[in-house]
Amino acid sequence: MQTLKQVTLALLFLGSALSYLQADTTKQLKKGAYLGELTWPEAEARLKENPVVIIPFAAGAKQHGSHLPMNTDRIVMQYLLDQAVENSAVIVAPPILHGWFPAFREFPGTEVSDAGLFSNYVQSVAQSLVRNGAKRIVFLNLGIMKATGLPLGIVAREITVQHDIPTLLVNWDDLETEEVEQFSEQRRGGHADEIETSIYLFLNGEQVQMEKARNDYRENTSKNYPGYKPGLFSRTPGHPAYSKNGVFGAPELATATKGRLALEIMTRNWLRTLDGFAKQK
Repeated sequence: MQTLKQVTLALLFLGSALSYLQADTTKQLKKGAYLGELTWPEAEARLKENPVVIIPFAAGAKQHGSHLPMNTDRIVMQYLLDQAVENSAVIVAPPILHGWFPAFREFPGTEVSDAGLFSNYVQSVAQSLVRNGAKRIVFLNLGIMKATGLPLGIVAREITVQHDIPTLLVNWDDLETEEVEQFSEQRRGGHADEIETSIYLFLNGEQVQMEKARNDYRENTSKNYPGYKPGLFSRTPGHPAYSKNGVFGAPELATATKGRLALEIMTRNWLRTLDGFAKQK
Protein backbone atom coordinates (compact mmCIF):
# COMPACT_ATOMS: atom_id res chain seq x y z
CA MET A 1 0.00 0.00 0.00
CA GLN A 2 1.36 3.41 -0.97
CA THR A 3 2.04 5.94 1.77
CA LEU A 4 0.82 9.53 1.61
CA LYS A 5 4.41 10.67 0.96
CA GLN A 6 4.71 8.28 -2.00
CA VAL A 7 1.41 9.46 -3.50
CA THR A 8 2.43 13.10 -3.03
CA LEU A 9 5.79 12.39 -4.66
CA ALA A 10 4.13 10.75 -7.67
CA LEU A 11 1.69 13.64 -8.14
CA LEU A 12 4.44 16.25 -7.86
CA PHE A 13 6.56 14.36 -10.37
CA LEU A 14 3.66 14.24 -12.85
CA GLY A 15 2.81 17.90 -12.32
CA SER A 16 6.38 19.05 -12.82
CA ALA A 17 6.71 16.99 -15.99
CA LEU A 18 3.57 18.57 -17.45
CA SER A 19 4.71 22.07 -16.53
CA TYR A 20 8.04 21.52 -18.28
CA LEU A 21 6.29 20.22 -21.39
CA GLN A 22 4.06 23.27 -21.45
CA ALA A 23 7.03 25.59 -20.99
CA ASP A 24 8.92 23.96 -23.86
CA THR A 25 6.01 24.54 -26.26
CA THR A 26 5.22 28.13 -25.28
CA LYS A 27 8.40 29.97 -24.31
CA GLN A 28 10.02 32.37 -26.74
CA LEU A 29 12.71 34.01 -24.66
CA LYS A 30 15.93 35.75 -25.52
CA LYS A 31 18.88 33.75 -24.25
CA GLY A 32 21.57 35.08 -21.98
CA ALA A 33 25.32 34.53 -22.20
CA TYR A 34 28.38 33.63 -20.20
CA LEU A 35 30.68 36.64 -20.05
CA GLY A 36 33.78 34.52 -20.62
CA GLU A 37 32.42 33.10 -23.87
CA LEU A 38 32.04 36.55 -25.49
CA THR A 39 34.62 38.66 -27.30
CA TRP A 40 35.27 41.97 -25.60
CA PRO A 41 33.23 44.00 -28.16
CA GLU A 42 30.34 41.53 -27.69
CA ALA A 43 30.69 41.81 -23.92
CA GLU A 44 30.68 45.60 -24.07
CA ALA A 45 27.48 45.60 -26.13
CA ARG A 46 25.77 42.95 -24.02
CA LEU A 47 26.52 44.72 -20.74
CA LYS A 48 24.75 47.79 -22.13
CA GLU A 49 21.74 45.81 -23.36
CA ASN A 50 21.15 43.12 -20.73
CA PRO A 51 19.35 44.16 -17.57
CA VAL A 52 20.99 41.72 -15.16
CA VAL A 53 24.53 40.54 -14.48
CA ILE A 54 24.92 37.49 -12.24
CA ILE A 55 27.93 37.04 -9.98
CA PRO A 56 27.77 33.38 -8.94
CA PHE A 57 29.39 32.03 -5.82
CA ALA A 58 29.74 28.41 -4.68
CA ALA A 59 32.40 26.32 -3.02
CA GLY A 60 34.69 24.73 -5.56
CA ALA A 61 35.52 22.18 -2.85
CA LYS A 62 33.68 21.88 0.48
CA GLN A 63 33.00 18.76 2.51
CA HIS A 64 29.61 17.15 1.89
CA GLY A 65 29.87 14.01 3.94
CA SER A 66 31.64 10.80 3.02
CA HIS A 67 29.24 10.08 0.16
CA LEU A 68 29.14 13.29 -1.91
CA PRO A 69 31.95 14.95 -3.90
CA MET A 70 33.28 18.22 -2.52
CA ASN A 71 32.14 20.04 -5.67
CA THR A 72 28.45 19.56 -4.78
CA ASP A 73 27.66 23.29 -4.47
CA ARG A 74 29.45 24.09 -7.74
CA ILE A 75 27.54 21.43 -9.67
CA VAL A 76 24.19 22.78 -8.47
CA MET A 77 25.32 26.33 -9.21
CA GLN A 78 26.24 25.41 -12.78
CA TYR A 79 22.84 23.83 -13.35
CA LEU A 80 21.06 26.99 -12.17
CA LEU A 81 23.32 29.19 -14.29
CA ASP A 82 22.64 27.09 -17.38
CA GLN A 83 18.91 27.47 -16.75
CA ALA A 84 19.33 31.23 -16.41
CA VAL A 85 21.30 31.56 -19.65
CA GLU A 86 18.81 29.36 -21.50
CA ASN A 87 15.71 31.20 -20.27
CA SER A 88 16.67 34.79 -19.36
CA ALA A 89 18.51 37.69 -20.97
CA VAL A 90 21.30 37.73 -18.38
CA ILE A 91 25.07 37.95 -18.38
CA VAL A 92 26.81 35.44 -16.12
CA ALA A 93 30.19 36.49 -14.78
CA PRO A 94 32.88 33.85 -14.08
CA PRO A 95 32.09 32.09 -10.80
CA ILE A 96 33.81 32.67 -7.47
CA LEU A 97 34.80 29.24 -6.11
CA HIS A 98 36.76 30.15 -2.97
CA GLY A 99 34.86 31.55 -0.02
CA TRP A 100 34.28 31.94 3.70
CA PHE A 101 33.14 28.63 5.26
CA PRO A 102 34.10 28.76 8.96
CA ALA A 103 31.75 25.91 9.92
CA PHE A 104 33.81 23.52 7.78
CA ARG A 105 37.28 24.83 8.58
CA GLU A 106 38.46 21.55 10.10
CA PHE A 107 37.82 19.72 6.81
CA PRO A 108 39.72 19.98 3.50
CA GLY A 109 38.33 22.56 1.08
CA THR A 110 38.61 25.96 -0.62
CA GLU A 111 37.97 28.19 2.37
CA VAL A 112 39.12 31.80 2.68
CA SER A 113 39.35 32.16 6.45
CA ASP A 114 39.25 35.98 6.42
CA ALA A 115 35.64 37.12 5.91
CA GLY A 116 36.78 40.68 5.16
CA LEU A 117 39.20 39.50 2.48
CA PHE A 118 36.46 37.42 0.89
CA SER A 119 33.90 40.24 0.86
CA ASN A 120 36.47 42.76 -0.44
CA TYR A 121 37.34 40.41 -3.29
CA VAL A 122 33.68 39.94 -4.27
CA GLN A 123 33.12 43.69 -4.04
CA SER A 124 36.07 44.35 -6.35
CA VAL A 125 34.65 41.89 -8.88
CA ALA A 126 31.26 43.62 -8.73
CA GLN A 127 32.82 47.08 -9.09
CA SER A 128 34.73 45.99 -12.19
CA LEU A 129 31.46 44.91 -13.79
CA VAL A 130 29.79 48.19 -12.85
CA ARG A 131 32.67 50.12 -14.43
CA ASN A 132 32.08 48.20 -17.63
CA GLY A 133 28.37 48.86 -17.83
CA ALA A 134 26.48 46.51 -15.48
CA LYS A 135 23.16 48.11 -14.51
CA ARG A 136 21.82 45.46 -12.11
CA ILE A 137 23.71 42.76 -10.23
CA VAL A 138 22.47 39.50 -8.77
CA PHE A 139 24.74 37.71 -6.31
CA LEU A 140 23.88 34.00 -6.43
CA ASN A 141 24.99 32.36 -3.20
CA LEU A 142 25.02 28.57 -3.24
CA GLY A 143 25.77 28.70 0.45
CA ILE A 144 23.56 29.45 3.43
CA MET A 145 21.88 32.79 4.09
CA LYS A 146 23.30 33.23 7.61
CA ALA A 147 26.78 31.99 6.70
CA THR A 148 28.29 32.94 3.34
CA GLY A 149 25.25 35.16 2.85
CA LEU A 150 26.46 37.53 5.59
CA PRO A 151 29.55 38.95 3.84
CA LEU A 152 27.80 38.79 0.46
CA GLY A 153 24.91 40.82 1.88
CA ILE A 154 27.35 43.53 2.93
CA VAL A 155 28.79 43.61 -0.59
CA ALA A 156 25.34 43.86 -2.18
CA ARG A 157 24.43 46.78 0.08
CA GLU A 158 27.72 48.60 -0.52
CA ILE A 159 27.44 48.29 -4.30
CA THR A 160 23.93 49.75 -4.17
CA VAL A 161 24.99 52.64 -1.93
CA GLN A 162 28.26 53.44 -3.68
CA HIS A 163 27.09 53.09 -7.28
CA ASP A 164 23.33 53.69 -7.02
CA ILE A 165 22.40 50.53 -8.91
CA PRO A 166 19.98 47.78 -7.84
CA THR A 167 21.53 44.62 -6.39
CA LEU A 168 19.98 41.39 -5.21
CA LEU A 169 21.37 38.58 -3.08
CA VAL A 170 19.80 35.17 -3.79
CA ASN A 171 20.69 32.38 -1.37
CA TRP A 172 20.09 28.63 -1.59
CA ASP A 173 17.55 29.14 1.23
CA ASP A 174 15.51 31.48 -1.02
CA LEU A 175 15.19 28.84 -3.73
CA GLU A 176 14.58 25.65 -1.73
CA THR A 177 11.19 26.72 -0.38
CA GLU A 178 8.65 24.91 1.81
CA GLU A 179 7.34 23.07 -1.26
CA VAL A 180 10.26 20.67 -0.85
CA GLU A 181 8.85 19.56 2.51
CA GLN A 182 5.94 17.89 0.68
CA PHE A 183 8.18 15.03 -0.41
CA SER A 184 11.05 15.26 2.09
CA GLU A 185 11.02 12.43 4.65
CA GLN A 186 13.87 13.44 6.96
CA ARG A 187 13.07 14.91 10.38
CA ARG A 188 15.36 17.86 9.72
CA GLY A 189 18.51 18.57 7.79
CA GLY A 190 20.67 21.18 6.15
CA HIS A 191 23.93 19.76 4.86
CA ALA A 192 24.69 16.73 2.68
CA ASP A 193 21.19 15.64 3.68
CA GLU A 194 18.28 13.94 1.93
CA ILE A 195 17.59 16.84 -0.44
CA GLU A 196 21.15 17.83 -1.29
CA THR A 197 22.08 14.19 -1.89
CA SER A 198 18.95 13.70 -4.01
CA ILE A 199 19.89 16.67 -6.18
CA TYR A 200 23.36 15.29 -6.82
CA LEU A 201 21.89 11.85 -7.54
CA PHE A 202 19.77 13.45 -10.27
CA LEU A 203 22.55 15.60 -11.72
CA ASN A 204 25.51 13.23 -11.50
CA GLY A 205 24.44 10.02 -9.82
CA GLU A 206 27.46 7.95 -10.75
CA GLN A 207 29.61 10.20 -8.54
CA VAL A 208 27.53 9.57 -5.40
CA GLN A 209 28.78 6.84 -3.05
CA MET A 210 25.45 5.95 -1.48
CA GLU A 211 26.93 2.97 0.36
CA LYS A 212 28.83 5.51 2.49
CA ALA A 213 25.80 7.72 3.24
CA ARG A 214 24.98 7.90 6.95
CA ASN A 215 22.10 9.73 8.61
CA ASP A 216 23.05 12.21 11.35
CA TYR A 217 20.49 14.52 12.96
CA ARG A 218 23.12 16.13 15.20
CA GLU A 219 20.91 16.07 18.29
CA ASN A 220 23.53 17.89 20.39
CA THR A 221 23.32 21.01 18.22
CA SER A 222 19.53 21.50 18.24
CA LYS A 223 17.89 24.31 20.25
CA ASN A 224 14.37 25.28 21.31
CA TYR A 225 14.82 29.04 21.65
CA PRO A 226 15.03 31.97 19.19
CA GLY A 227 18.17 33.63 17.91
CA TYR A 228 20.95 32.87 15.47
CA LYS A 229 23.47 30.37 16.81
CA PRO A 230 26.30 29.81 14.31
CA GLY A 231 26.79 26.16 13.50
CA LEU A 232 29.98 24.13 13.44
CA PHE A 233 31.15 20.73 12.25
CA SER A 234 33.90 19.62 14.60
CA ARG A 235 36.18 16.65 14.00
CA THR A 236 37.12 16.38 17.69
CA PRO A 237 35.39 13.45 19.46
CA GLY A 238 33.54 14.66 22.53
CA HIS A 239 32.98 18.18 21.17
CA PRO A 240 29.27 19.20 21.28
CA ALA A 241 29.38 19.77 17.51
CA TYR A 242 31.37 16.62 16.70
CA SER A 243 30.54 15.15 13.30
CA LYS A 244 32.16 11.97 12.07
CA ASN A 245 30.98 12.35 8.46
CA GLY A 246 30.07 16.05 8.15
CA VAL A 247 26.35 15.38 7.60
CA PHE A 248 23.24 17.06 9.00
CA GLY A 249 20.14 15.17 7.94
CA ALA A 250 19.23 11.83 6.37
CA PRO A 251 21.05 11.22 3.07
CA GLU A 252 20.05 7.54 3.19
CA LEU A 253 16.53 8.67 2.19
CA ALA A 254 17.75 10.36 -1.00
CA THR A 255 16.49 9.48 -4.49
CA ALA A 256 17.09 10.96 -7.93
CA THR A 257 13.35 11.59 -8.29
CA LYS A 258 13.33 13.79 -5.20
CA GLY A 259 16.36 15.57 -6.61
CA ARG A 260 14.59 16.35 -9.85
CA LEU A 261 11.57 17.71 -8.02
CA ALA A 262 13.72 19.84 -5.71
CA LEU A 263 15.68 21.24 -8.65
CA GLU A 264 12.51 22.09 -10.53
CA ILE A 265 11.24 24.03 -7.52
CA MET A 266 14.56 25.81 -7.15
CA THR A 267 14.76 26.56 -10.88
CA ARG A 268 11.23 27.93 -10.99
CA ASN A 269 11.96 30.25 -8.06
CA TRP A 270 15.30 31.24 -9.58
CA LEU A 271 13.87 32.20 -12.98
CA ARG A 272 10.93 34.00 -11.39
CA THR A 273 13.38 35.97 -9.26
CA LEU A 274 15.52 36.99 -12.23
CA ASP A 275 12.47 38.04 -14.23
CA GLY A 276 11.02 40.08 -11.37
CA PHE A 277 14.31 41.80 -10.56
CA ALA A 278 14.95 42.67 -14.22
CA LYS A 279 11.54 44.30 -14.59
CA GLN A 280 11.43 46.17 -11.28
CA LYS A 281 12.11 49.90 -11.54
